[in-house]
Amino acid sequence: MRPVECAACGNQVLCEKFSPAHTSVQWTAEAAVVCAEFRGRVTEGGSTARIRTCRGLRDSIDRAVEDGILEVADA
Repeated sequence: MRPVECAACGNQVLCEKFSPAHTSVQWTAEAAVVCAEFRGRVTEGGSTARIRTCRGLRDSIDRAVEDGILEVADA
């Protein structure tokens, strides 16, 4: 797993790409505090366990793949 920082909020997660469509993300405990999208969902009564990703992080992961920082695992 490689660290990826969200360009939108600075939250850092660990990621691994198994295919272009399959991404594994390991969230940090402070994600609900740092990420505005997470914080908004939690404030509305949601649980971080049910949040798969946020748009800013998704874009940052895609950029990390494009930049060669995060590689897609060989099949």
